This record gives sequence, structure tokens and C-alpha cells, in this order.
Amino acid sequence: MAARKRVANLRESLCVAFRSVALLPPSRLVVTPQEADVLTDVQSLFIVNWLTAHGTILFILNIARMEAIKKLHAHYIVSGLYSCHYAMSKVLRSYAILQPDLVLAHKVFDQMEAPTTYLWNIIIRGLAQSDTPADAIALYKKAQGEGMIPDNLTFPFILKACARVSALSEGEQMHNHITKLGLLSDVFISNSLIHLYAACGNICHARSIFDEMLVKDVVSWNSLICGYSQSNRFKDVLALFRLMQNEGVKADKVTMVKVISACTRLGDHSMADYMVRYIEDYCVEVDIYLGNTLIDYYGRRGQLQSAEKVFFNMKDRNIVTMNAMLTTYAKGQDLVSARRIFDQIPKKDLISWSSMISGYSQDNRFSDALEIFRQMQRAKVKPDAIVIASVLSSCSHLGALDLGKWLHDYVKRNGIKTDIIMENSLIDMYMKCGSTKEALQVYKEMKEKDTLSWNSIIVGLANNGFEEDALNLFHAMLAEGFRPNEVTFLGVLIACANAKLVEEGLDHFESMKQVYNLEAEMKHYGCVVDLLGRAGQLEKALRFITEMPIAPDPVVWRILLGACNTHGNVAIAEVVTKKLNELEPSNSGNYTLLSNAYASAHRWSDAMNVRQWMADTDVRKSPGCSVVNPA
Repeated sequence: MAARKRVANLRESLCVAFRSVALLPPSRLVVTPQEADVLTDVQSLFIVNWLTAHGTILFILNIARMEAIKKLHAHYIVSGLYSCHYAMSKVLRSYAILQPDLVLAHKVFDQMEAPTTYLWNIIIRGLAQSDTPADAIALYKKAQGEGMIPDNLTFPFILKACARVSALSEGEQMHNHITKLGLLSDVFISNSLIHLYAACGNICHARSIFDEMLVKDVVSWNSLICGYSQSNRFKDVLALFRLMQNEGVKADKVTMVKVISACTRLGDHSMADYMVRYIEDYCVEVDIYLGNTLIDYYGRRGQLQSAEKVFFNMKDRNIVTMNAMLTTYAKGQDLVSARRIFDQIPKKDLISWSSMISGYSQDNRFSDALEIFRQMQRAKVKPDAIVIASVLSSCSHLGALDLGKWLHDYVKRNGIKTDIIMENSLIDMYMKCGSTKEALQVYKEMKEKDTLSWNSIIVGLANNGFEEDALNLFHAMLAEGFRPNEVTFLGVLIACANAKLVEEGLDHFESMKQVYNLEAEMKHYGCVVDLLGRAGQLEKALRFITEMPIAPDPVVWRILLGACNTHGNVAIAEVVTKKLNELEPSNSGNYTLLSNAYASAHRWSDAMNVRQWMADTDVRKSPGCSVVNPA
């Protein structure tokens, strides 16, 4: 009897001690030796929690904290204190939230008799934050069946769980419970409801909750702003921010992230610049998320110095930060800085590799792009469609057919989902490497095509000597309702020029402006000159050049000079050479073509005179060179 009374007294004194242990040192507590042992463990627990909150603890202290919790738990079991709800709530909270071990948390919870709402809330919160938030919903239903009456702390956790698994139906049930209990006026619950409906795509219902709130805090505004952002309603994001300003609510870093992202997507640079000034004027904290957003914004605008300022002022950086700065440098064609950032990333992800490869490819450094791709392969990082499209572009420019074929096979072997961009890149690569059969096969297997798909196949066939097929595909393109563009007509004119289809080529050229309202570019005029020149209509070609609405460049004149060389028309060759001398007096190629034209007309003396004049005036002929791809 006396022993049972001592245990009861110890239990009561510990429950009291728990309420003061965080405030009083051991020297201020009058306890028995048994109580002192327990309180020392508890106080150690609070010290570790404090150190963790201030970021000064290493991993080993987490282990020490868990050991202290388990030691405390064991003491409760042997002393019979496990029935003290207040004492055991500390253990349960540690297992469920602070140092998550949900298996132990469930064991502790299941041993409690008649758990209070506070205890239910602890275990529900732990599950809501875990990798299995659906279990929190199931536990809430069980608690309801056992008579638990939820309070204002229950619903934010359970609504968060519903949002994480997009459980809209269960969330609506919670909404009904909240209304029946009269808890809808609680700002935390209303904020959680906004988040739930926004996460489930019911933004209208989220706005309805927001509009009915009598009291709103910054989280209320941010919840709805985030909802609009997730639904890609970026204009509504900006409109809500303006309303927020009119209401006199100070925005925070979360607001800034979403509003600046919306400005970036909408291209609203003036509003974004205002947001940057807002951050400075109101001293909004630039954390890692806002810093990343600002770097992305500046990168898209090509403002390298502003992006660098944000980057170097950031206290913390993650892989997103490094990738954003890498991409910014790459888009700004500062590939030395981009490579420096790339090399500093310890664990490169797919975006790191993709940004570096794309940067090199877009800057025409195709060999470097392929070298980075080989490093990516050695790092055993699986490429996606974007990486493969960039590498295929490099292959097409370098004529690296073997690597291009390997990539195509790699896509098939690994079941990588192809998109229209990758398929267009494959067609372009095969065509530029002369493999028309493979290009046509890719084209035929495409489930959907765009104008670029048609252009790639038409231009490729025209350049590889399949003029009739190119023109047939052009007519098929029109029949399927696709509208041709400038590149399409370039391929059509090349096909007509190669096949010497003068009238058809001229008709297509005229239709550019008359039918499709497309302005001819220098390349199109050059194709028409080539078309007339190949057909021997040199006078007509010369007249066409002189009547061009834009000043012909040296390439156009040189095309005609080459035709004069082929057909031995010295008179026009001399006129053209005179024009070229005015534009490019030191270009040896022009004189070489004129000399060849004289030779074609058997005017050997004039040919030798041109060569001699080149020697006397120190006009040097550029040496020829060849490029061989070792791969």
C-alpha cells in the first residue's frame, strides 16, 4: 500500500516538474534522487532541442536526443508513469514529430487509455508530415469513431494531409465538420482550407473561402497567390498582389517568389522591377528560394551582373541555385563562367548536364558539347529528351553519324519517351549526315508533326538530291493544312534549282508574297539566282539581281559569278567581278572565279593576267582545309 502511494506521489511530482523543467535549472528544483535522474534526462532533451533550433548541433546530438527520449520512456514504463498523459505526451511528440519514428509513436499511442484530443492531434500531425499522409486521414476517421472531438488544432494537420494526396472528397468532409463545429472563423483553419482547395485544383472554392474571411493574415494571401500560381493563372497572381497592397498587407519572401515568377512567365518586366525595389525598400529577406527566383528572372532577361549580385550575396545555395546561375551564364554566352559553376557542383543533376550541353551547342562549340555528354555517360546520368536533342544538334553539325545513330538506338533501348523536338532533331541529324533513308523512317513513324518537321524533311531531301520527293512532300504539307514559312520555301527553291525547274521555282518564289505574305530574305534571292544560273539564263539572273528590293550581298553576286564560270559567259563575269571588287576588294575567291571563267571560254591569256594581277597586288588565296570527325 505504501509503495503504491510513493509511486503515485512520484507520478504527480513529475507531472508538475515537466511544466517547469524548461525554465528552472536542477539546483532550483527540490526533488528526490530518483526524480533528479529523470529530470536530468528531460533537461538534456530541452538543451538539445534548443541547440537544434539554432543550427549548432551535429548529427551525433540527434542520436543523443533519441537515446534520452528512449531512456525517459523506459523509466516511465518501469515506474508506472506511462498512464500520465501529460508526461507521455512529451515522449509521443518526440517520436511522432521531433525525431520521427512512427512505429514507436504508434506503439506509445496504442498503449494510452482514453487518449485526449491533444494526443490524437500529435499522432495525426506526425502522420500528416510523414511519407504516408493518407494514414493521417484514416487515423482521423478512426478517432471520430472512438468519440474524439476535434478542435482548432486538429484540422490544419488533417487538411494538410488531404492536400498532399489531393484527397478533395475527404477535404470537403473536413470542411463540413469545421462548419458544424463553428471553427471556420479560425484564420489557421481557413488558410488550410484555401491551401487544400488550391492544391486540388479547385481555385474558385479557394477564392470563395478567402473572400469570406473576416480576418486575413499574410499566410491567407500567400495561400491563394500560390494557388493561382500552381494553376498558371499568373495575371490573377499579380491582381491579387495589387489588392494585397491596397489592403496594406506587407508581403513576405513567399509572396515575392510567386509574384516575381508570375512576372517572369508573363514577361511583365516593369512589375518585376517594382518587386525588386519592394524587396529592397521593405527589407524582405532573400532566402534561398527567393534568391533562386531572382537569378532565374535576371537570367531570362540577360542581366548577368544583377544575377551575379544576387548569387554572390546568398548565404545558402543549393543545386537549384547553381543550375540557375549556370543557365544564366550559358544564355549570356559566358561559357567560361558557366563551366566554372558547372565544375563546382559536387553532385550534378540532369539539369546541370543539360544546361552545360545546351550552352555549348547553342554557342556552336559542338565538340565541347559532345565531350560533356561523354562525361555525363561516365557519371551514369540518364539523359532526357532535351539533352538528346542538344547532342543530336551537335552531331548534325559535326557530321558525327555514328554517335547520332548510337543515341537513336539508346533512346529505343531505354524506353526514353520521344517528343516532337527530339524527332525533328533526329531528322535533321540524319539528313545533314546524308542518311536520308533513316530520316524518312523517323519522319514516317512520327505520331504528330509540326512545321519544323516538314521543313526538316523537305530541306534535307532537297540538299541530298531528292528534289522530286522534296516537292511532293511540300504539296502534301499544303494538303494537310500546314502553313509554310520562310524555311519551307528555302527548301522548295533549292529543290527547284537543283532540278532546273525554272518556271515552277519562280512561281513558288512569287507565291511567298502574294499567297502567304512572306517577305523574301537574302537566301531566297540567292536561290532564285542559282535557279536561273544553273539553267543558263544569266542575263535574266543579272537583271533579277539589279531589280532586287534589297541590296544584294556578295554571296548573291558570287553565285552568279560561279554560273558564269560554268557556262563560260565572260561578259557578265566581268560585270559581276567589278561589283564584287567594290564589296570585297581583298577576297581572292572572286578573282579565282573570274580566272576560271576566262579559262572556260579558252581565254588563257586573260586568265593568266588575272592570276598575275593577284600576285602583283598581294591578294592571297586562302588555303583549302578539310575537317575529319575522328568519331
